[in-house]
Amino acid sequence: MVFKKKPPRSCAPLPVKHPVLAARLPVWRSRLVLALMCAAFATVAARACWIQIVEHDFHAAEGLKRYRHTVELEARRGTIVDRHGALLAVSLATHDVWAEPKRVDAAARAPLAQILELPLAELDQRLNTERGLVLVKRHVDAQTASRLASLNLAGVTQTATARRVYPEGDAMAHVVGFTDIDDHGQEGVELAVDAALRGESGTREVIRDRLGRFVADMRPRVPARDGETVRLTIDRRIQQLTYDHLQAALAQHHALAGSAVVLDARNGEILALANAPAFDPNQRTRRAVDTLRNRALTDTFEPGSTIKPLLVALAMDAGVAGPTTLINTAPGRYTIGPNTIHDTSDHGTVTLTEALAKSSNIALAKLALSMPAERIWTRYQEHGLGRTPGLPFPGVAAGTLRPWQRWRPIEQATVSYGYGLSTSLVQMAQAYTVFAGDGRLHRATLLIDETNDGAQRDGPRVTTPETAATIRAMLEQAASTDGTGRAAQLARYRVGGKTGTAWKHAGNAYAKGKYRALFVGIAPIDAPRIIVAVMIDEPAGRGVYGGTVAAPVFASITGAALPLLGVPPDAQS
Repeated sequence: MVFKKKPPRSCAPLPVKHPVLAARLPVWRSRLVLALMCAAFATVAARACWIQIVEHDFHAAEGLKRYRHTVELEARRGTIVDRHGALLAVSLATHDVWAEPKRVDAAARAPLAQILELPLAELDQRLNTERGLVLVKRHVDAQTASRLASLNLAGVTQTATARRVYPEGDAMAHVVGFTDIDDHGQEGVELAVDAALRGESGTREVIRDRLGRFVADMRPRVPARDGETVRLTIDRRIQQLTYDHLQAALAQHHALAGSAVVLDARNGEILALANAPAFDPNQRTRRAVDTLRNRALTDTFEPGSTIKPLLVALAMDAGVAGPTTLINTAPGRYTIGPNTIHDTSDHGTVTLTEALAKSSNIALAKLALSMPAERIWTRYQEHGLGRTPGLPFPGVAAGTLRPWQRWRPIEQATVSYGYGLSTSLVQMAQAYTVFAGDGRLHRATLLIDETNDGAQRDGPRVTTPETAATIRAMLEQAASTDGTGRAAQLARYRVGGKTGTAWKHAGNAYAKGKYRALFVGIAPIDAPRIIVAVMIDEPAGRGVYGGTVAAPVFASITGAALPLLGVPPDAQS
């Protein structure tokens, strides 16, 4: 068998790469790009895990915000009433009108302006804006809101709100105060008990569609808790007549300002607290700053001779003097060191009762110098002088009563007739509650404690019942025809009180020709029911004294208030 020898394979030539297919980049670069792409995908994956797992709750909540909303349910502000339940401050239902400028047709602007009683030019100015929603008018009454809703104007919506109203106007302004446009208390009781009046807002969680309409509730509503009803000790009737008589006195004497306070003599409750000039709390504009001040509480002054009964009572308690003790006031001048004290005339030798009735500064100065300064200072403190009254008003003044250690002899003498210290009108009225009862001090109050069940509060004892009764008899003498307060007399009631006339300060000195006329009185004198304190600031004309300016105001207020309180006449005709 013959085998043919295979011819050797020829070696085929290797293919030659086309220049286009030749690699132009180094291998490490492609690997770097691949690594970067892998890192990017890993980062995206890590971020996705972070969002889906770690931040799941946050992003889920953000998603819910697109359709779930929490709506605040506004609480209705509480009312303020007087002691008999008469409304002094109340919130009335109103509406705020809003508009979407891009959706309000030009033809709808004229009827909208007419219903809202706005000038068309002013409405056009408000709507010519790029803002999506604008407030057109606040506090539209229910009747106007109903008429507006009947037009069914595109782009015009209403939201329910409330407007604060004060039925008593300026007569009650300094007591009740007022709120701002957002219903937050700014002055008076509105500010003092703002938290109680405001209440607590409620909440409602709802689902809204893309048009903003409520579709369903997510959970039960949390209802709003409306504000509390605050009852004051004020008697609306007595407050109004007090304000009226005070205004009349200011007009008669061309005075700068004035205040009057009426306290219940049995417990210190404030029945009236009036200041003039005043303001209308219903008007949010045109309020002069000077009229906002509650002068009866914030203004302090030297009380003058109205403080004399306090020192007389101390002298009797200390056994230094009695009603019939004789004091020599001649010749109408009394010199202490380089200083001289004057009386209006030479009263000669007078009893302590006559000294109080004639308002002798010399007699009281001698009486003060016969007692330790510390005892006088302590007694004044016990009457509430130099201490802030416990009233819920901002800015209540404590007055000034310098430490007794710093008194010089002349200062110890002058504090006996009301110079060298300062008080507010409410403090002076409060001090006289000691004499109106059994010698206990009844602190002035304005808010009725509903949990007290009308129980009378016993204040700290300052003097004895016997001394208090004696002081009342002496005050009746001071308001008789022989005293400086004769203009305070009433035909049907026996009254007592003390006049005061004090120079006004101007810087570090007294202002020439400027006075405060004062009177603090009690009625009826045997069974006191009310204490009335009056201050007239800068009366003009010849009559500037407390007996001629302030005492008649006391008589007018007292004569009208006692019948309203059901107090029978006690004066013999």
